[in-house]
Amino acid sequence: MQIRQGNPHLITRSLSPENQETPIQFLSNTVTPEKLFYRRNHFRYPLLSDDNFFLSVFGSVTRPYHFSIRDLFNFPAQTIETVLECAGNKRSKFEPKVAGEQWEDGAISQGIWRGVPLRLILEQTGLSERAKEVVFEAHDKGKHPGYPQPIRYARSLPLAKALHPDTIIAYELNRMPIPGKHGYPLRLIVPNWYGMASVKWLKTIRVIDTKFQGPFQTDDYVYYPKDQKPFPVTAVKVNSTIQKPLNLAILEKGTHEIKGVAWSGSGEITKVQVSLDSGVNWTDSTLTKGSRYSWSSWRHEWKAEQEGEYKIKVRAVDSAGFVQPDKAMWNKKGYGYNQISEINIKIK
Repeated sequence: MQIRQGNPHLITRSLSPENQETPIQFLSNTVTPEKLFYRRNHFRYPLLSDDNFFLSVFGSVTRPYHFSIRDLFNFPAQTIETVLECAGNKRSKFEPKVAGEQWEDGAISQGIWRGVPLRLILEQTGLSERAKEVVFEAHDKGKHPGYPQPIRYARSLPLAKALHPDTIIAYELNRMPIPGKHGYPLRLIVPNWYGMASVKWLKTIRVIDTKFQGPFQTDDYVYYPKDQKPFPVTAVKVNSTIQKPLNLAILEKGTHEIKGVAWSGSGEITKVQVSLDSGVNWTDSTLTKGSRYSWSSWRHEWKAEQEGEYKIKVRAVDSAGFVQPDKAMWNKKGYGYNQISEINIKIK
């Protein structure tokens, strides 16, 4: 992983619990190194104990089982390179402002995860005919509004998503054991969905025959738009970030490279367009596609021949036909911001 312009560090948004974002504008390769991988927590980091190294699967299954880490190593392994993006990424850009961690562009990272396809684990335990959802409970816990006692972080997946061949229980990140701050020893990885689904410090898997009603499912990670009914946060929206030049940069006349990354949870990126005149005219950039679940890199050569101030805009398009919108869907919790990316530049 090459890093340009010095030695960047994570950008702190809060310390307790720890929430820090990746300096994405300063990364120049596809895989984010662990020390720069964004951190999103609701509670303090859990203390490891012997229980952390076992995974119980129970509920609407025919053969409940208590898996050890060694048991999981004996399953066929799968490796997936995927974007993980916090649902609140770019929250600071919403107008009017919303409460929550004021992420800029860096609540997103990309890693190579290795682990066991969840469907293989569920095949071993068996599923009852009534099974509808799979609940993943973590070791981290703390206070949550409306609950008198500390609760654990927990989320569910519909059965079809849980059984997808690329939904995995990971034990490695970037070819090393998952670091403690990213879910060691076991983390659920759900490609194409926002990061809240990829439960860290995985403790138990419970198959249920009803809809899960935990607060991180029915209250948090729900879109509350102005004029629509609430609906759950799931797939990552088509989006992009301009890595170079930096916003508010002052540049000399001449040729400059505009570059960045684009990603989507609905399909592969098929086009990234650049506008040098506030969105009046658009030009296709040069696109370098990533793997199935990773971001794609794009670049555009700009011959800046006239002095003045410029608003540069970028929009991505995916294979499902989704395009970054002129205006993001405002919602009171500030999720899913994917408005056309823009920076302001001065040429002198």
